[in-house]
Amino acid sequence: MNRNPVIPFILIMVMGIGLMFLLSFKGLGDMKEVAEGDKKGGEKTEVAAKPEDLYKSAGCISCHGDNLQGAMGPKLSDVGSRLDEAGIKDILLNGKGTSMPGGLVKGAEADAMAKWLADKK
Repeated sequence: MNRNPVIPFILIMVMGIGLMFLLSFKGLGDMKEVAEGDKKGGEKTEVAAKPEDLYKSAGCISCHGDNLQGAMGPKLSDVGSRLDEAGIKDILLNGKGTSMPGGLVKGAEADAMAKWLADKK
């Protein structure tokens, strides 16, 4: 008895297409649920992490060193004696030159980090 070798491929194709439709409809349901959750969950506020933790997680440590001693970037252990809080925040948000990218921390995190660094004198 000779079987048609195309039949298994057709079955796999039909099952794959059916699975795609099933997952698409599942995604549509999830999309509605997420949209409703955004409307209800507007009251959530996130607590900003400590500036020391932000310094490590934002990648600052790779250029400015683990103890603010400087490496590829300038040392920050005495940055408060060179720049005020507003100047530090401006550099955090907008960057400086080509070596310091802006926007690594934003909003309340930038405020907290600028205050923390301004105290380093």
